[in-house]
Order: sequence, then structure tokens, then C-alpha cells
Amino acid sequence: MSDPVRRHPYPDTSRPGEAPAPHPLLAPLIGFLGTWTGRGRGEYPTLAEKFAYAQEVTFSHDGRPFLRYEARAWLIDADGTPLRPSARESGWWRMQPDGRVEALITQPTGIAEISVGRAADGALDLTTHQVALAPTAKEVDATRRRYTLTDENTLIFVHDLAAVGRPLQHHLSARLRREGSG
Repeated sequence: MSDPVRRHPYPDTSRPGEAPAPHPLLAPLIGFLGTWTGRGRGEYPTLAEKFAYAQEVTFSHDGRPFLRYEARAWLIDADGTPLRPSARESGWWRMQPDGRVEALITQPTGIAEISVGRAADGALDLTTHQVALAPTAKEVDATRRRYTLTDENTLIFVHDLAAVGRPLQHHLSARLRREGSG
């Protein structure tokens, strides 16, 4: 007789009830686990105007010393109604024994970033180590991403960008709430 509840043979935090214990190296990033949603504002000198966006970010793990990272964004109007998809990226945050983080982040627009930083006290600051571009991708020279937990259910995201001949400067900021936190 088979078990009526089918369990996946490979547990992951993306499957409720099957999550393995986090790897001890993930301790500085445990507070990031889960799905975060919210709104933000963006700007850049090469854009005609400032814009509002909605964002969803998910961090998960499978028991090994890295987090899976996935982010999606949509341009929204003044009422918060989605106008169109805006950005998407995915990748991995690899934890090192001394709290350093090596992040690999890819975008469907042909940009692949390797960033490095440090996680401590509910915050992570990542700066570009290297950027690889597909032949038709927009020129991106550097980024800086800051993620800060202000409490257990609020995540602040700030993204600086150096692209298309411009120096590193503010591009995006958002306030995200942990999904299911009300």
C-alpha cells in the first residue's frame, strides 16, 4: 500500500513541509528566507522619467550553504495597477565561512553579474566583482545592491547602477514585506 501523501524525494524550502534544516553557514542570511513583495521607485539619467514598480523577491535553500535568489518586477501606474513586466533575475548567493557572500545573478536581458559582499546583522551589501554581457546586452559596468531587514517582516532594497557610460548611482529602491505577514 502506497503513502497517500506523495513527498518529493529531494526536499527544498520551496515545498512547504519538506524543508531541510538550513546549513550553518546560512546563519547570517536566515532572516531573508521566504517571499517578499512590495513597491518601489526607480530612476536613471538615461530614462525619460522616474517610475514606480512592484517587486517580488524569493530566497530559498536546499540544505546546502547557498541561497537560491529570484526577483521579478512590474512597472505600475499611480494606483498600483501593473502596466507590464519590468525586470527578472535569478541566481545564487554562496556563503563563505567568514560571512562573505559571493552572488551570481543573471538576467534574461543578457547580463550576468558576480558580486561579492558581507552579511551581518540582518544586512547584506553586494558590489560587482565582474559583469559578463551577451553580445546584444545593454552595457553594464557595475552594480551595488543593499538588502536590509528593518524588522522580521520588512526588507529594504537599494540598487545602484553604472551603465551606458554613466557612473555608479542610485537606480532602484523598494520596501518589501514578508508574504503572509499581513
